[in-house]
Amino acid sequence: MTKNEVLKIVKQKKIGFVRLWFTDVLGFLKSFDIPVEELGGALKDGMGFDGSSIEGFSRIEESDMIVKPDPKTFQIIPWIKEERPVARMFCDVLQPGGKPFEGDPRYVLKKNIEEAKKMGFTNFYLGPELEYFYFRNPGGTEILDKGGYFDLTPMDIGEDLRRKTVLMLEKMGIEVEYWHHEVASSQHEIDLRYKDALLMSDNVMTYRMVVKEVAMNNGLYATFMPKPMYGVPGSGMHTHMSLFKGAKNAFFDKSDKMHLSKDAKYFIAGLLTHAREICSVCCQWINSYKRLVPGYEAPVYVSWAQKNRSALVRVPVYKPGKEKATRVELRNPDPACNPYLAFSVMLAAGLEGIKKKYALPKAITGNIYAMSEKERKGFGIEALPDDLFEAVKITEKSALVRKALGDKVFEYFIRNKKDEWGEYRKQVSKYELGKYLAIL
Repeated sequence: MTKNEVLKIVKQKKIGFVRLWFTDVLGFLKSFDIPVEELGGALKDGMGFDGSSIEGFSRIEESDMIVKPDPKTFQIIPWIKEERPVARMFCDVLQPGGKPFEGDPRYVLKKNIEEAKKMGFTNFYLGPELEYFYFRNPGGTEILDKGGYFDLTPMDIGEDLRRKTVLMLEKMGIEVEYWHHEVASSQHEIDLRYKDALLMSDNVMTYRMVVKEVAMNNGLYATFMPKPMYGVPGSGMHTHMSLFKGAKNAFFDKSDKMHLSKDAKYFIAGLLTHAREICSVCCQWINSYKRLVPGYEAPVYVSWAQKNRSALVRVPVYKPGKEKATRVELRNPDPACNPYLAFSVMLAAGLEGIKKKYALPKAITGNIYAMSEKERKGFGIEALPDDLFEAVKITEKSALVRKALGDKVFEYFIRNKKDEWGEYRKQVSKYELGKYLAIL
């Protein structure tokens, strides 16, 4: 939509308020409301706010910030039942004077998309698969069902919640491909139809909000925490990616045995080469690494394959030889990351592979989990970081991640993650008390 189209719809639909949405560096959605009378001015010049209390934004002495709504993101919020409807718009964060704010995750992604365009790629398409859990309340992990992968009612009582969520997403203009029960009890997945990277990041933020709103409105709780329960698979965000040049899929080559172009192979090699460096951004919480352990379907080892789901990067073959379906899938990100930053480093890693023509190692066809350490070493397979601290130490040395995020976001992110680890390592867990208290 254009600015004028937004203002016209606001008048026709008798909108009462507009919520201005933006995201902090950690990926939490922020918002404030304005009356429709202020919308025209907001679309033209933006709205001022105090950025000093937003994670990763400004110091106290430089706290004046501006959010400028993106008219293309205008949507009426369907779950708010007011006399006059309420709409929302995603915003770009600006400095006074109108210059983009370097700490805005949306701006970070825009910069990386521009880098791809300079290389001739018009679109970076993404199709993430976000998994999550339903629990009785936010105070515990009481499950709703004993269902498993693709199970239907009566075991899957979350089916009605998923259906309501999909209907809500569609009302907000977000296309859904399919949805189903996941492997663990009370675990679910709704897959979004692929879109360009910036729109998909906005959609991911909206998706997480809608899932939680629908659950809350039904007296339940939904969480994207990567590993909320011991002994069951955690929640991932397998992310499908492709680069296009206009209408042509740059990853497709009809003459190649795997239908992969040279650019696709370079891109995969880039993801593998920089996988450990970008891991802390794609898996940004201490809890993320409780999911990345062998035995629970999560990728642990840096490798690639076509049909091997134990590999970190997979080339799906649902529709072999079909150009638009040709893509690569990165399997370690989880649904609690900041999508703007995660998609930025994924793109940066892949583009680096294309720029420098990285050699693609051989695909791994065997079950990597079943290999011995010696066998993995023989194949040249590295492991992802064991915990957040190791991941952050690797990221801290990465020139690629610093360039992708920009100095401001990079330095804040590293500092925040170190602080998080420092706080965590001081804690005494129930596990430690149960194991040691009675014997030491």
